[in-house]
Order: sequence, then C-alpha cells, then structure tokens
Amino acid sequence: MSITSVLEGLGTALPPRRLTNEEMARGLDTDDEWIRTRTGITARHVAEDDVATGDLAVDAGAAALKSAGGGTVDAVVVATTTPDQLCPNTASGVAERLGFTGAAAIDLNVACTGFVYGLATAAGLLATATSERLLLIGAETMVRFTNPYDRTTRVLFGDGAGAVALRAGRGPPSHSDYTYEDSFLRMEGREVYRHAVHRMIASLTAACERSGLAVTDLDRVVAHQANARILEAVAGRLGMPVSKFPMTVAEHGNTSAASIPLALAAEPPTPGERVGLVAFGGGFAWGAATLVWPQLSQG
Repeated sequence: MSITSVLEGLGTALPPRRLTNEEMARGLDTDDEWIRTRTGITARHVAEDDVATGDLAVDAGAAALKSAGGGTVDAVVVATTTPDQLCPNTASGVAERLGFTGAAAIDLNVACTGFVYGLATAAGLLATATSERLLLIGAETMVRFTNPYDRTTRVLFGDGAGAVALRAGRGPPSHSDYTYEDSFLRMEGREVYRHAVHRMIASLTAACERSGLAVTDLDRVVAHQANARILEAVAGRLGMPVSKFPMTVAEHGNTSAASIPLALAAEPPTPGERVGLVAFGGGFAWGAATLVWPQLSQG
C-alpha cells in the first residue's frame, strides 16, 4: 500500500501593519488607480524592521500545529526567498523555537513557487518514511527587498507566512560586483505575465492528468497570488469560471512562497473538494499539485 501525504493543519501569520496603495504611492510616480487596475492590489501587510522571516514562520507553524491538534514533528521545511541569514538556515531556527530541536530542518528558495516545491519535498520525505509528520511553511518579508524608487516592483509585494502540518497516510554572485540596483528585485512585467499564464496552465493541466482528472473537474484552484489579471487570464483560457480561483492579492499583495497557504486559510475549501495548487515565480520556476481537501480539526 502506497504512502500518501495527508494535510491535517493550516495556519497563517500576517504582520499587523497594513499599507494601502495611497500610502505606498507617496514618493512614487503612481497612484491607487494605477496600482489597482494593473494588479488588483489595494493593500499589503508589511513587517516592521525588527520582525524577521523566521518570526512569521514560527507564528504560522505554531498555528498550523494547533489546527492539527498539537503534537510534534520530525521535519520542518521552510520555503522562503528572504531567509534570516545564509547560514544557519531559517528552518533550523524555526524548528528550535517551536521546540523541535531534533527535527530535520530544510530551507527551499524557489521564489513564488516555493510552497509547491515544498509540497513535493514533503511528500518525498513522507513517502520514503524519512519523516512521519512535518511542518511546511512558506514565509516571506519581501517588501524590504524591493527598490523604494521602482514602482514596477515596489507596489507588488507584501509580507506574511502560511503553514500546513502534514503526516504520512496510506492510500551567489560576488557582492563586490553589485550595483545599488542589483540589491533589489527586478522584473520584466510583460514577459513574466506571458510566461506565467502559459506555464501555470500547462503545469496545472499536467498535474490533473497525472491524477486522472480534467482541469474542469477541480472544485477550486488556489494559485500563487501575484496579479489578479494573471489569474483571470488562466481561468479564462482554461474555460473555468474565475469564481473557482479565490484571490487574496487585493489585501496581501504578492507574498511569494507564503501566498498559497495564506489563500487557503482565507477561504478554506470544503472537505472532499478537489483542489489544484499552481504557482509561477522568480527565476522562471513553476509547479502544480492536486489534492483532496481533508476534514481539519478546529484546533
């Protein structure tokens, strides 16, 4: 009998500070209307300077464990593009602060696709009996890595974390070469849009085929929350109603690896629903997964 991955808990953490488009637009050549019409974003949560990615990850991980009814884990996987430091990794600090000093601790850096890659990593750990129960956390503090003078990236991102508890079931270049601009994210918006729509459609279709489903069999698609127009285009080209694509981008902005679990928590699926997860992100990485949503404990 094959070993499967069972989702048993879900938790999130958002910084209390909410930054509106009007506030962010100050000092930039833009305004609320320009941001909303091109991205669907109206606000985002921003971590204070003394809040690290690991802090958000710990809070989200603790919430996911509470949702799962408590207990211990033997592995912690943190998907992040904004680690607290290069070494030791962020996951090791998160595991220690949660009380799992003997747990395996793994960081994944795949930008906005990190949570989907994390699911694949977690599934492998569980399937090979390397772990019996683990935490997968997507956590980002993206805002501090955006150029404060570049409206094309500054307005897009937000900070936050989301986590799931899973158990086994059956059935760099040299910094001396950097310019000031190299310290920040850069993006070619039109190219990203074109590739994102194409790759998300292709990867979600492939994941459904491997599960014996048609894309239209999915009850909902929880996609990486980068841009409302991207999600609308994906839904339209797949022939699916946009109502099947829950969106949190308006309030969260692009939270990179944290966006999918945050979206899952904001509008949890009903037990038994067939759910597709799909993402596209920096470095042109993409991935998708399908799952049947379980009955979760209220914690």
